[in-house]
Amino acid sequence: MNTPATIYHNPKCGTSRNVLALLRERGIEPEVIEYLKTPPTRERLLTLIAASGLPVIDIVRTKEALFTELGLHVPGVNDAQLIDAMLAHPILMNRPIVVTAKGTRLCRPAERVLDILA
Repeated sequence: MNTPATIYHNPKCGTSRNVLALLRERGIEPEVIEYLKTPPTRERLLTLIAASGLPVIDIVRTKEALFTELGLHVPGVNDAQLIDAMLAHPILMNRPIVVTAKGTRLCRPAERVLDILA
């Protein structure tokens, strides 16, 4: 059975490639959104964060050099500032994020995708 799924994907990321391969191994051909080329809207990003159940900071790539360059590591930075930064610089978005009918997950490690497959 083909379960509808969407993956927010970066083809340069090994974990993202592994999750895409896991989906395809299970017969799922997801909608692939290369978020660096097609970033989510503010509304979509907020929806993804809310659906993941994670704090905003967990959706941010804190190891990305830009995170520090933009001063996002200092105490007092709030969720709105983190969201603005991800919208302005999609490279700051952690990946891959997968959406299925069973839920939304930041799939790090890759096996987390199995939680939301039928």
